[in-house]
Amino acid sequence: MATTSTTGSTLLQPLSNAVQLPIDQVNFVVCQLFALLAAVWFRTYLHSSKTSSFIRHVVATLLGLYLAFFCFGWYALHFLVQSGISYCIMIIAGVESMHQCCFVFALGYLSVCQITRVYIFDYGQYSADFSGPMMIITQKITSLAYEIHDGMFRKDEELTPSQRGLAVRRMPSLLEYVSYTCNFMGILAGPLCSYKDYIAFIEGRASHVAQPSENGKDEQHGKADPSPNAAVTEKLLVCGLSLLFHLTISNMLPVEYNIDEHFQATASWPTKATYLYVSLLAARPKYYFAWTLADAINNAAGFGFRGYDKNGVARWDLISNLRIQQIEMSTSFKMFLDNWNIQTALWLKRVCYERATFSPTIQTFFLSAIWHGVYPGYYLTFLTGVLMTLAARAVRNNFRHYFLEPPQLKLFYDLITWAATQITISYTVVPFVLLSIKPSFTFYSSWYYCLHVCSILVLLLLPVKKSQRRTNTQENVHLSQAKKFDERENSLGQNSFSTMNNVCNQNRDTGSRHSPLTQ
Repeated sequence: MATTSTTGSTLLQPLSNAVQLPIDQVNFVVCQLFALLAAVWFRTYLHSSKTSSFIRHVVATLLGLYLAFFCFGWYALHFLVQSGISYCIMIIAGVESMHQCCFVFALGYLSVCQITRVYIFDYGQYSADFSGPMMIITQKITSLAYEIHDGMFRKDEELTPSQRGLAVRRMPSLLEYVSYTCNFMGILAGPLCSYKDYIAFIEGRASHVAQPSENGKDEQHGKADPSPNAAVTEKLLVCGLSLLFHLTISNMLPVEYNIDEHFQATASWPTKATYLYVSLLAARPKYYFAWTLADAINNAAGFGFRGYDKNGVARWDLISNLRIQQIEMSTSFKMFLDNWNIQTALWLKRVCYERATFSPTIQTFFLSAIWHGVYPGYYLTFLTGVLMTLAARAVRNNFRHYFLEPPQLKLFYDLITWAATQITISYTVVPFVLLSIKPSFTFYSSWYYCLHVCSILVLLLLPVKKSQRRTNTQENVHLSQAKKFDERENSLGQNSFSTMNNVCNQNRDTGSRHSPLTQ
């Protein structure tokens, strides 16, 4: 019988017993399915064309708090306490220092909750817990604080194009703030979205964003309010396949078997490498399920539309959290990271990497580790991730250009880098799954720390290529693109996140990456 303690409702205990899953996980999945139905109802009967923004804010907030209390009981009060105190800090501290104060408080409050959950409650319990939603709320609180600081304190010429596009020019009301942090579409599993995108959705402006054409001019498509049904159906299909894979194959390939004494003593190196890759591959579908379902919920409510592609097909990936095909076919550490937990990656980039005054990669990995929690395995993964990221960047910068032509050589290079990337990623994230220090070091010892040693040798032996001329050129491009973006923003009078994000990503590619490994 699947029994576990829960602070939330026990109404679904019979279902928990029937499916042999902990009740907190059952509560989470059922609440997300309820949120999916509520999203359809929200879009149909509370569409922005039929009701006021006030009503939409109130309903989205109340439904979100109901789901939170159903899943976590009185622990859901932490969501309101963290959001409420952060809002008070924003008002009291003012726009000059609110971003720093909110960042320290929100992250500190989250850390305290994570410490109490780990060391007072069950250590290593891999199930739904109240600190999970708090991680998303922390992202929203800190993101909004920085966006308000950028929009109401800093000068426009000091901002990057992405910061200018996301800048908030007025203080949100309390209702808008709580709706943004605790709405039913994202309170349980996110994903993070920008405040401007959320408000545009609530007010019915999100689907009217103009998209840049190939000649650089903005084009307004006639179909102003596209249906998300096709996108939602496709994502629900992915959810079903991911859940099926997780409940069957994943349990047959435990990551813990990598440190089994008999396996370590008898398996050959090819066997060890193969099982390492396969076991970590089998561990990913649970994230595919949770994040894709969360994305589908937002889409079902009408949120997540990002314009049309060149063929006129609606794109519903504004707040998507992953790209499965790119993840599994990654040929570089950066490619994997750019497509895994995308919104958390963007958060790390916006609040840390772009603003760091020194060692942005190290600072970003450290913030990511703190945000994830207090399990020692997290920190070991992220410390290893720093090393692997820097080494992979050095190898790519020094060798990739030799393998671009002819196509056969490029294909060979891609196959080698795919295998190397998948093994390196798997090697790096084993402590993230094992959580504790002892089993993590047992695993690395069985591999003789070989990838750590190789990475250090790469960093010592290969030159780090930096081009000041290219950096200066990029800065000039930034200023030019920023000016164009401002003109487009002023002419539209509305948020155009997709245009901004494309400009930012194209121009900040050198020496940057979306994130370190995220959950």
